[in-house]
Amino acid sequence: MKWTLCVPLFAASIACVPALAQDAKAGRVKASSQCAVCHGQDGIAQLPTAANLAGQQEMYLAKALQDFRSGARSNEMMTVVAKGLSDADVANLAAWYSSIKVTVEAPQ
Repeated sequence: MKWTLCVPLFAASIACVPALAQDAKAGRVKASSQCAVCHGQDGIAQLPTAANLAGQQEMYLAKALQDFRSGARSNEMMTVVAKGLSDADVANLAAWYSSIKVTVEAPQ
């Protein structure tokens, strides 16, 4: 009887997780042609109004791009850029930026 309850819950939890292509190499190529001008080749923003993307959580990055694409989140530049991204592009970009290692030092 326990399994009958677990299976639907497990299936529902899987449905909440986006299917990610997770091809960081493809994401790197896409980022260098579309994202690097503002967010930097290494994910460190070149403009004071752009976000640093290096080391961010993959699911956060994918959700942000999906929200810009759908209009749930609005930014003049990102809304335009995200509209042209496929699901695979979103997953690949998220994989690339999340794979960049960032080190942090506390102030002395």
